[in-house]
Amino acid sequence: MAPITSASNEETHAALLNQLDMQSIPKPFRNPNWKPPQRRNKNLKQILSEASRAQQSIINTQQNSGATTPAVGDGTTGPASLNPNPAQGSQDLSRLVLDKNNTNLQATQLAPPTAVTGGGLGAPSVTYTSIQAPPSLKPKQKYCDITGLPSKYTDPKTGLQYYNAEIYQIVRGLGTAQVQEFLAIRGANTVLK
Repeated sequence: MAPITSASNEETHAALLNQLDMQSIPKPFRNPNWKPPQRRNKNLKQILSEASRAQQSIINTQQNSGATTPAVGDGTTGPASLNPNPAQGSQDLSRLVLDKNNTNLQATQLAPPTAVTGGGLGAPSVTYTSIQAPPSLKPKQKYCDITGLPSKYTDPKTGLQYYNAEIYQIVRGLGTAQVQEFLAIRGANTVLK
């Protein structure tokens, strides 16, 4: 690079400006080594079709797995006989639970009463899929008659349950007919004949 001197002419001056000019340096927008990613975004139709294909393959796998899975009991019930349809499958599951309870019942009647077999009382075993259970020993939850929130207090005069002191002021301002309507909603009203 030639220094600017008194001997410099216009040509050397223009050459120096071109050399120092930053606009003349090529600056590509992208990195020359950049490549687009291999993964592309999928539209909704593609996502749904892949999901349905995956679900169909799972159903086919479940249907084909019954050929190698041994049946439970008499051969009519087992994993192979379950329907992949959710509504029908739940019916099949309840049928399997009842069959299992019946086999447990027969086993407990044949076996001597022990703690493991339930004492030989003949009652079906309680599972998460059966609703047969004894009544709860927990006390019944009380709710405010005005707001519906869990209540801790009961008004001794009217018998209404209330949530807090603010609701108590409302309860004290109610008339007899209104109190009877609130009690009737809860089913705690007294009917005179």
